[in-house]
Amino acid sequence: MDIRHLQYFLKVAQYKSFTKAARALYITQPTISKMVKNLEEDLGVVLFHRLGKQLELTDAGEILFVQAQDIVHSFQNLSAELGDLMNLKKGHIRIGLPPMIGSSFFPNVLGKFREHYPAITIQLVEDGAKKVEADVETGVLDIGVVLSPTNEELFHSFSLVKEKLMLLVHPSHRLADRKAVSLSELAEEDFVFFREDFALHDRITAECVQAGFQPKVIYESSQWDFISEMVAANFGIALLPEPICRELDEERIRVLPLDQPVIPWHLVIIWRKDRYLSFAAREWIRFTQNLFEEWRGKNKHPREHG
Repeated sequence: MDIRHLQYFLKVAQYKSFTKAARALYITQPTISKMVKNLEEDLGVVLFHRLGKQLELTDAGEILFVQAQDIVHSFQNLSAELGDLMNLKKGHIRIGLPPMIGSSFFPNVLGKFREHYPAITIQLVEDGAKKVEADVETGVLDIGVVLSPTNEELFHSFSLVKEKLMLLVHPSHRLADRKAVSLSELAEEDFVFFREDFALHDRITAECVQAGFQPKVIYESSQWDFISEMVAANFGIALLPEPICRELDEERIRVLPLDQPVIPWHLVIIWRKDRYLSFAAREWIRFTQNLFEEWRGKNKHPREHG
């Protein structure tokens, strides 16, 4: 038995005639008669009996009539819901972002996506890149924005932004007027860091150790604006991604390039290779990838396209 058996049965019950039902369904009368006969054999009951020229439902037919209406209605709803999903009229996406990303350029990305797909809802979860990567791995999140490199055996990914870290110092700092600073020159400085659950915490520490010193961390935070304000208050120095530095008040904070080494800040979008991804999530990945390629082609930062 398939859904067509029930649909044909309901049409015969509505018209009380195989001929009229066949005409309404644009099929032959023998076809619909055979369908109903197969249904009766599958169920082991008689569904119709004849009263003169009309068909009437048996007691078994009455029971099936009530249930079949619900089944066919549910199937139609299911088809419509799946159609909406495949046509991207609805859906829900869970995306993990490091806090500094959300305030930098993602509002512009999300705004453009919503213009095209207003019925798709997006849940944003702000966490450090390490936590975001772990949540994509376990399935808590569909998609995440993390620092490269990432686990290529576990995740699909594409490049989002390639920038570098910049040095933030107070205007009165001894290095404030320099055009560039080597990392080794910061060995005696007080650092304001991201918390340990942020990938940048490990990245900066590793670079400092490579340069010959262990950074002296006096404050840790999950918020880039708090970190920059600590620098503005002359409590220490910090290393922040270049896009964030474009937002800062140059009269209160000096932003200087780092050299020897330049520390890259390469963001990628990741999703699991071995897990089902919804139509909406797949479209968000495609849309975002095309958007960033378009922006890169114009040699502009995403925030400039508001």
